[in-house]
Amino acid sequence: MTHSPVWHPFTQHAVEPEPTLILRTEGAYLEASDGRRILDAISSWWVTTHGHRYPPIMAAIREASERLDQLIFAGFTHQPAEALARELVALAPPNLTRVFYSDSGSTAVEVALKMALGTARARGEGRTRIVVMEHSYHGDTIGTMSVGARGVFNAAYEPFLFEVDRVGVPVAGREQEVLDAFEAIARQRRAAAFILEPLVLGSGGMLMYSPAVLRELARIARETGTLFIADEVMTGWGRTGSLFACDQADVAPDILCTSKGLTGGAIPLAATLASEEIFEAHYSQDRARTFFHSSSYTANPIACAAGLANVKVWREEPVAQRIAALCAAQSEHMSRFEGDPRFENVRSCGTIAALDLKVPVGGYLAEVGPKLRAFFLERGFLVRPLGNVLYVMPPYCVTAAELEALYGAINEAAERFGSAR
Repeated sequence: MTHSPVWHPFTQHAVEPEPTLILRTEGAYLEASDGRRILDAISSWWVTTHGHRYPPIMAAIREASERLDQLIFAGFTHQPAEALARELVALAPPNLTRVFYSDSGSTAVEVALKMALGTARARGEGRTRIVVMEHSYHGDTIGTMSVGARGVFNAAYEPFLFEVDRVGVPVAGREQEVLDAFEAIARQRRAAAFILEPLVLGSGGMLMYSPAVLRELARIARETGTLFIADEVMTGWGRTGSLFACDQADVAPDILCTSKGLTGGAIPLAATLASEEIFEAHYSQDRARTFFHSSSYTANPIACAAGLANVKVWREEPVAQRIAALCAAQSEHMSRFEGDPRFENVRSCGTIAALDLKVPVGGYLAEVGPKLRAFFLERGFLVRPLGNVLYVMPPYCVTAAELEALYGAINEAAERFGSAR
């Protein structure tokens, strides 16, 4: 590639190689300009569910573009947005009756935070705090960074981030400690909401916890009047084995954020689902209580058509069976590494599998991270470790043979880069 003016995300251009030019995508593969076919083992940052350019979704995009492009969504509406909203309300956990559209996971979470704080103010409750989990990630805007982990990602912006109350991650052995910490904070009745990634914390290192703990956290929130926000941007649309991670705990959050797999990963779209009580808190003859939020592309008709096509795929195709097969395969492959001295914290949740490679110095900036990326790319796999944390989150169309080859490469990588022998 010639010198490009493009500034790429999460890329240190001073040390990274030139980006790989992709000419075409199909199924589980990216096709590069040099002829390589690269297995997308992380669903292009967790968005691609059924596979790249999934035909029913692409057809819906083409059809919608023949009738509509962008349309202002204040004072106007359109059929794709109306139909998709009804489908989302039907599919989501009970009690979520209202759908507010935006265009990314970060904006979906920003909307959720503003809804929660606006509701507390409208009710005159004086609740101005947000409770979060350590190691969480909710996006890269100022608000979403504020409720995420503090560290190398956002150190430069620390003066602008608002303060939050934090509890630990309820991993094995720390469950009760975390529950007690949240209850102590919630009993003070200063928190407007508790936001979390249900079952799996993604960018924080694919940290996992049980549905039982999720259910108990939701109970504490309900009993203390703390709104419960489920950030299902990554965990939704089958990633944890169920449509939404909250389904496994029978949890009905007050607010749910979804994006990524909402359109099957084909085109940007996000939605923040809220309970009727939250909508009612903003419903007033007083225009000052309007929910003041929007983006230029709110409820883009073409994106909504893609989302509607994705829902149809879920309703009409054996998606649940594909996910179940992938869950079983991931669990089986992970079991091979149980007790392997080269790894620790071998784990899986639904279609997500992760394990930590033992190296002298771990963490997100571990030197082994870029080396692992290059190693896998040379072998035709898109794997983007979180430092020394290797994870596999492929599209649901991945085959058994492709997974076998991928896990063979993981084994080879451990031999080359791991510190334990």
